[in-house]
Amino acid sequence: MIKVGDTLPPATLMEYIEHEGEGCSLGPNPVDVSEASAGKTIALFALPGAFTPTCSASHVPGYVEHAEAFNAAGVDEIWCVSVNDAFVMGAWAKDQQTGGKVRMLGDGSALFTNATGLALDLTARGMGVRSSRYSMLVKDGVVSNLNVERPGAFEVSNAETLLAQAKA
Repeated sequence: MIKVGDTLPPATLMEYIEHEGEGCSLGPNPVDVSEASAGKTIALFALPGAFTPTCSASHVPGYVEHAEAFNAAGVDEIWCVSVNDAFVMGAWAKDQQTGGKVRMLGDGSALFTNATGLALDLTARGMGVRSSRYSMLVKDGVVSNLNVERPGAFEVSNAETLLAQAKA
């Protein structure tokens, strides 16, 4: 499992951009994790799936609500990663009104998730391989803080916990 001090694994996530602007064509667009995190501080959180109850009611809204505070704490971008395709992540972004606040990045084949060692096998529940729920602060591609939830919990990966770590 990835740990504090590790570099993010090389992977390509996918992002659906609904409107063209500043070099972004309509999606889905590849996001090279190494290139996109270079020289930046990223608040990255991952969750089991788009449109799922805790993810939609609490996890994403917390990061949207605190986006300005993250920016004030020196965070350049907030990333939400889920084992869903870019189109689903784009629809979820619209539903959650994340535009300009949280980048919704799809890891459709779970390559990034598996490389971090944070995959969650929910096959018995009909959901296949998903991501564990976690958050991390990443500075220039290196993990500086990591908060992994125990199964079924939502206690340490919330926006408030990671924001406090970003401010420290």
